[in-house]
Amino acid sequence: MNALANAEVGKYLEKHFVCSFQRVATFRIVGKQKQGGNVATYFCAQDGRVLHVIPGPVDANTFLREAKWVVAAAEKGIETSKGDGAKFKTHMRKAHADKLRTAYGLAVEAITFDPPDPADNTGPLTYRDPTGRPLAPVLPPPPIDGPDVKFRHLQDAMAKTAGAFPVHDRKGGRWALDNQGRAHALLAAHSMSQIDRIYGSIFEGILGERITTRPVEVVNPFPWHGRKNAAVTN
Repeated sequence: MNALANAEVGKYLEKHFVCSFQRVATFRIVGKQKQGGNVATYFCAQDGRVLHVIPGPVDANTFLREAKWVVAAAEKGIETSKGDGAKFKTHMRKAHADKLRTAYGLAVEAITFDPPDPADNTGPLTYRDPTGRPLAPVLPPPPIDGPDVKFRHLQDAMAKTAGAFPVHDRKGGRWALDNQGRAHALLAAHSMSQIDRIYGSIFEGILGERITTRPVEVVNPFPWHGRKNAAVTN
């Protein structure tokens, strides 16, 4: 499952991206083992606005597929928007909506405008750390219209997939999406938002992890402490 250890993935990322990492979720380190937590990969523009997300660990083929998809989508958006930022944002959100339709069989209408920011982020629609500190807003995905008749077979197959998450359309119909599909749905409304607005909805809304500002808890960080050296006599 460690896609980043794959040579082809590494070569592609080195060519198209500058890579970094940050810890935001809760986990413990017991001995040499990491317990709990999760991972998400964000593909961003140079200013930190999110183009695409891979929620959770995936294999190398899946990682490479998603990376190539976002590069192709961004390159097409740059070409068609001709330097107009609003048109580029619209293109990326529609690209996510189209991906949701053609890969998962569900139709959503991309949200191509952003409502004004609230005066503060202390209201109930805010993700918080365990101390109650506000960390990130809760971002709603666009409502699902239902299955696209042309791609209904994809949704029928998804409903049988292990780990598929139930979602509901405008009429109350019940359908299924995996984590990647849920990310496409979210980004059909919020692609090109800053990463600090999106990460809470990925980690808590999709991956079910608590975000926190607390340091990593290390259980027995010095396992050799208290041990007596053995004297060996030949």
